[in-house]
Amino acid sequence: MQVQRVVLNSRPGKNGVPVPENFRLEEISLKPDLTDGEVLVRTLYLSVDPYMRCRMNEDTGAEYLTPWQLSECMDGGGVGVVKSSRCSSCSEGDIVTSFNWPWQTHAVMKGNVLQKMNPQMVDGCLSHFLGAVGITGLTALLGMREKGHVTKGANQTLVVSGAAGACGSIAGQIGRLDGCVRVVGICGSEEKCKALVEDLGFSAAINYRQDDVPTKLRDCCPDGIDVYFDNVGGSISDTVIAQMNNDGHVILCGQISQYNKDVPYPPPLIDETHETLQKKHITRERFMVLDYMSKVEAALCELSQWVKSGQIKVLETMVNGIENMGVAFCSMMKGGNIGKQIIKISE
Repeated sequence: MQVQRVVLNSRPGKNGVPVPENFRLEEISLKPDLTDGEVLVRTLYLSVDPYMRCRMNEDTGAEYLTPWQLSECMDGGGVGVVKSSRCSSCSEGDIVTSFNWPWQTHAVMKGNVLQKMNPQMVDGCLSHFLGAVGITGLTALLGMREKGHVTKGANQTLVVSGAAGACGSIAGQIGRLDGCVRVVGICGSEEKCKALVEDLGFSAAINYRQDDVPTKLRDCCPDGIDVYFDNVGGSISDTVIAQMNNDGHVILCGQISQYNKDVPYPPPLIDETHETLQKKHITRERFMVLDYMSKVEAALCELSQWVKSGQIKVLETMVNGIENMGVAFCSMMKGGNIGKQIIKISE
């Protein structure tokens, strides 16, 4: 069986910006003969996410991330359908997902690394298993719940950076549903600002490319900021933290503004921001969904109900074809997506 796959062609280099030429499309022969415990899957959708930029380096800077190897098949979040199976937990026709799905049109995988999903959880929109009702939604929900300390009736203000991205767009809506009276998103275009306020129910949105962020932030958050869901790091985060209230909480989800730089994760803070955190007793804790696997099942059910009822709106940017993985990844790293960046591989 001839299949297409995407391999790492070259690394962006120290402090380098990724380009589509870092990715290479290949055609290989796949033997569909299965041994016990294996399944043959056809890939439906693949995900590209900011953390993958770290995997393009020889040293990812994070102990829980393994680097991609040159000329090896890349992998990440994926969803597909079982074509044949020699695994007791998977049957032909099952919809399955994995965090480490190879970037191939078809693949032979171990059945025990696949999670069987019920299409009814997403009303048949299977790409949502990579976003709102998958690892992205879990990161938003568990990040808000475990590190955000939102209390109904406490008149709290939430600020989300990278707010029109996959995780930020969900986190802001969860903050609103959980009781924040004011939810302000920071993003990089007028189109994104409009989507946040008109489609997702944010109270206000700030375009960091055009607006004077400190002034606009003060206008939008007259009572200061209690919770900050941080997807970007860098100078935007320094600005937000400077306006936070005493005993506030920073949810350290991602640092996309720093991922092209050769620094450890999480990147070091400037002295002024470090002092603000200490002086105001603001918690800033790194958050990883993998630390909360016992809560995943209940959280996915809650996300599914919210999405199906329309209380959470899902934004996706969809690109067709495995040959466009590299282009989609580079676009996402520059903010070209609204919501989750998905690549559709097959029907």
